[in-house]
Amino acid sequence: MNRLIELARYLPVNEAVQTVSIAPVRLHSNDRPQPLELRITAPVEGANLPVILFSHGDGPSLYLPSKDGYGPLVNFYAEHGFVVIQPTHANSKVAGYPHDLPGAPLFWRTRVEEMKLILDQLEEMEASLPLLKGRLDKESIAVVGHSMGGQTAAMLLGAHLTDSKRRDDVDVSVFEPRIKAGVLLAAPGNGGDSLSEFAREHFTELNPDYTLLITPTLSVVGSADVNPYMTVRGADWYTDAFHDAPGIQQMLTLQGAKHSLGGIPGYDARETGDDEKPDTLAAVQRLTWAYLMSALNPVDTAWQEAQEALKDRASALGQIDTK
Repeated sequence: MNRLIELARYLPVNEAVQTVSIAPVRLHSNDRPQPLELRITAPVEGANLPVILFSHGDGPSLYLPSKDGYGPLVNFYAEHGFVVIQPTHANSKVAGYPHDLPGAPLFWRTRVEEMKLILDQLEEMEASLPLLKGRLDKESIAVVGHSMGGQTAAMLLGAHLTDSKRRDDVDVSVFEPRIKAGVLLAAPGNGGDSLSEFAREHFTELNPDYTLLITPTLSVVGSADVNPYMTVRGADWYTDAFHDAPGIQQMLTLQGAKHSLGGIPGYDARETGDDEKPDTLAAVQRLTWAYLMSALNPVDTAWQEAQEALKDRASALGQIDTK
């Protein structure tokens, strides 16, 4: 029971179950200078469990952008029926790549390759872990990403990318058909003139083309997510994916939320600043969980019930727009 949430308690969710966290799990590849480290969080019991690949963002903290961050979301998803796999991406400060390697500092291409490596080795990894053996539904795989992780997720879901400073990175597609649904949490908007002068100079890979994102996906944004460091626009920059992507038919806008969307990177964390709001965080947890439950299982009514509850009893938390 969480006594800190108020309106979000009206958003329905199934009963929480006990979970187990397995870490570190290491995946090896001849294409990598070091193993890919993962954390896997799963219900203690149950079979045919759907899977979420979770892509962390970039940020000022040392450990939250890694397999050890985003506990508020990861733990919730696992407590309510998902197996969540968290890679420590190449851009991580604590266990990522040295910044003198090509692709630094964001390593956008490596991040995508890391997610594909997990999928390539998923069956082998499951078989090697007694707590997971035979329990995964490998036909029900979703991806969730926050901030830079949102761009990583979007590319797996079908978005293209052009890096304005690299001739080899023009209209790049890394679409991953093994992923059936997604959630973009404060994913970057369009590049070009929408970027700040600093971002145009230093983050030229922030130039997604969402018009080719075709997989069913929910976009989640904060109405107060204003970031002059990255964009000359306001909070509407983060709505570009919703407006451009054919696979994103709905967008959840959280009233008053900033970039951490109520505190998703961690509990009582530097990343959240003055944006830590238990009610908003609980809304993100419950609504994104409901979306994925129904997106991966069309007969599941969790998403419809969640939308009705938000509108009827918790509308002050935000709204859902539909194309």
